[in-house]
Amino acid sequence: MRPHAALPAHPRQLVVASYNIHKGLSPLNRRLVLHDVRHALNQLAPDMVFLQEVQGVHLAHSHRFETWQQAQHEYLAGDLLHSAYGKNAHYHLGHHGNALLSRYPILHWDNFDLTLHRFEQRGALHCQLDVADWDQPLHALCVHLNLRAGDRRKQIGILVDYIQRHIPADAPLVLAGDFNDWRGELSAMLAQHLDMHEAFETLHGAPARSFPVRMPLLTLDRVYVRGFQVSVAEVLSGAPWRNLSDHAPLYAVLQG
Repeated sequence: MRPHAALPAHPRQLVVASYNIHKGLSPLNRRLVLHDVRHALNQLAPDMVFLQEVQGVHLAHSHRFETWQQAQHEYLAGDLLHSAYGKNAHYHLGHHGNALLSRYPILHWDNFDLTLHRFEQRGALHCQLDVADWDQPLHALCVHLNLRAGDRRKQIGILVDYIQRHIPADAPLVLAGDFNDWRGELSAMLAQHLDMHEAFETLHGAPARSFPVRMPLLTLDRVYVRGFQVSVAEVLSGAPWRNLSDHAPLYAVLQG
């Protein structure tokens, strides 16, 4: 599926994507597809990309795949985008986490821990972006939450507290990532405490079905916004995306 054409230039328009890239491997881990992911993302011409399961280092894969890239966020950003990486899951062969790619300079970034137990190491990457002619920074948070519903509710509580303490209530804010919220419990919490609303729910009445990519059934991935209207919200589940990860990416155009 191809995204709709971007809307005409607007002083506060953002083209946003959120994508669990499965560590740059094909859905069954047989092929390295990171180079194809980079090409596909470039075709979207995004202002921001929220990435989950980004491999920072993996010693075995660097020997298994001839064209393996360490620091995948830097490779995906290339020369066109700025990038930040939040290392969350650590193991003896390497680490992975969340990343943000941005057309705008990253003024400051912080990665804060959302880990509740040793079986799932999670975090949230918070970046402040310098957008020309905006009167304050744009705040972007990239997250990947736990599989258990009780854990996710606790992690959203931590996120709410962090945002209330660190981000002004009138600041433009985008919170996106893999929420693993197939039960649909988290949107009400974010609306109540932060006045944030999910892009697909706003435009289409329901969260996006984004997993598994070849037959999307579960609503795991989300794009929450504050201070924006949603002009476009699409799941990119066709070619080339169906061969690049087990998740389909989300694509949205936001207007301030």
